[in-house]
Amino acid sequence: MITIKEATTKKELKDFIKFSFELYKNNPYWVPPLISDELENFDKDKNPVFAHAEAKFYIAYRDGRMVGKTAAIVNWQEVNEQGKKKVRFGWFDVIDDIEVTRALLEKVYEYGREHGMDHVEGPIGFSNLDKVGVLTEGFDQMSTAITWYNHPYFKDHFEQLGFVKEKEYQESIFPFSNVKPEMFMKASQLIKKRYELRSLSFTSTKDVMPYVDKMFDLFNSTYAKLASFVAVSDVQKEYFKQKYIGLINPEYINFVVDKDENLVAFSIVMPSFAEALQKANGHLFPFGFLHLLKAKKKSKDVVFYLIGVAEDYQNKGVTAIVFEEYYRVFKKFNIRNCIRTPELEENHAIHNMWKNFDPVINKRRCTYRKDL
Repeated sequence: MITIKEATTKKELKDFIKFSFELYKNNPYWVPPLISDELENFDKDKNPVFAHAEAKFYIAYRDGRMVGKTAAIVNWQEVNEQGKKKVRFGWFDVIDDIEVTRALLEKVYEYGREHGMDHVEGPIGFSNLDKVGVLTEGFDQMSTAITWYNHPYFKDHFEQLGFVKEKEYQESIFPFSNVKPEMFMKASQLIKKRYELRSLSFTSTKDVMPYVDKMFDLFNSTYAKLASFVAVSDVQKEYFKQKYIGLINPEYINFVVDKDENLVAFSIVMPSFAEALQKANGHLFPFGFLHLLKAKKKSKDVVFYLIGVAEDYQNKGVTAIVFEEYYRVFKKFNIRNCIRTPELEENHAIHNMWKNFDPVINKRRCTYRKDL
């Protein structure tokens, strides 16, 4: 018999998180989160997303043993601003038993109906800056710190239960050796001169901080046209600024400004923390933080996290300026591979940005939808 229990205490939420460690034990492609980081993410007093969202965390048991988990989420900003009566589900993990999946998702449906929602979509997190999608291709590829990994049967469970694909994403990788400076160096100089632009590069995190709010403002305007976009609030800006910017090598953050110091483009690249997180196995101490610090300074793989260009400057070659700066930095650090995180299939503009580097699509993922 399957029973579903809501996780409410710190111990229960820790059990919720640690179920994934058991499910993917010895899997060489799964990248574990930091348990303390996940607990903070689920803390309604610490994560500012809960100012306009609410969630419940469900654990499935059979004969006293954990067999699955999921979070049910209503983002009221999305509901009220977009008129989408959607209940989200995320942090979904389950054994290969469709009845467990069915029982967990029934709790999500119930939660959605209680709040007047008319459809469900997932796996997705609380907001657009959370992880997204169930992996459908690339199960033999290393995950990243900012994506979920899952077993191949997940998508089969969803489809057997009447879900249909809602949004599709692709991830890709290309070796840094594919990046040839002649592709963008000359263009970069011409574009800087024509539009009176300049690149901002950094060597210390404190120098980055004054620009972060402007970056999130540009992020909000750049991504607003994409499906289900929910703007980052001022409180969230401060939260992400304090929590994550310090993890990034400041030389991997690049901004482009005009003659009046207005931000017209931004890009954030992160060192790959995948192998370091596998070694940490969920814990910062006693040695996890050392693995992460080493990865920050010495990882030979980089992950393109966010990139955006102001609407007035799109299709004007501004990304050549960004690529010029990254070419210099990546060459300095002897970077080996460039990894792109999930990008919507419909976002053709960003796909075209990378085409000259001959990226190989190595993973695909999607969210699934079902009417209630």
